[in-house]
Amino acid sequence: MARVLVGVKRVIDYAVKIRVKPDKSGVVTDGVKHSMNPFDEIAVEEAVRMKEKKVAAEIIAVSCGPPQAQEVLRTALAMGVDKGIHVEVSPAEYETLQPIHISKILAKIAQNEKADMVIVGKQAIDDDCNQTAQMTAAVLDWPQATYASKIEKGDNELTVTREVDGGLETIKCKLPAVISADLRLNEPRYATLPNIMKAKKKPIQKLSPKDLGVDVSPRIQVISVEDPPTRQAGAILPDVDALVGKLKEGGHI
Repeated sequence: MARVLVGVKRVIDYAVKIRVKPDKSGVVTDGVKHSMNPFDEIAVEEAVRMKEKKVAAEIIAVSCGPPQAQEVLRTALAMGVDKGIHVEVSPAEYETLQPIHISKILAKIAQNEKADMVIVGKQAIDDDCNQTAQMTAAVLDWPQATYASKIEKGDNELTVTREVDGGLETIKCKLPAVISADLRLNEPRYATLPNIMKAKKKPIQKLSPKDLGVDVSPRIQVISVEDPPTRQAGAILPDVDALVGKLKEGGHI
């Protein structure tokens, strides 16, 4: 049976209205509700379902970030993950942490834990990078199946249905492999109170990027973070002639 490594990220909750800092150096995170990245929840759910089907033997969740990142690891443990690994970085380092850094960390842990499968969400809802799965596969030199909406395990291989622009694509890839979870892969379960209590006793291993030999020095400099421009109010026009006149007035035609 497979050992599955799942990447989970702590992000500002999807229901929170994002506010930009007055100095435009980033977004306000202090005193703001955070939760597990929704696509990572789907990845965790898929790994837990694999364990329930006796396809996976053990599930390990990994999160990189400041001490608060342990919150999402506890959520993953309450959903059915066996153990957590917290790669702790300072809040300052976390600001400039990129998918290339996360990919190297995940790849190193996958090798150390002898994982057969790495599952991550297709993208995080804060930076929308959609790069971690692809880069992790490249670092490990493993096959990849991204945007997965259905996963079936065969004899040392996976059959994955992918969501692509033209519809659905079905591919086969050999294990070990890296998978990224799309929205329609499954619907994550809610952690029950008994499982939340049990999760408190499950182990979380603490590591640093240095322990894994990964350099997390920044490769980018954030120049400015700004709110999107405010949308102008629409107007209801009486007829087509008035619409054409308005478009000409605005220089659109």
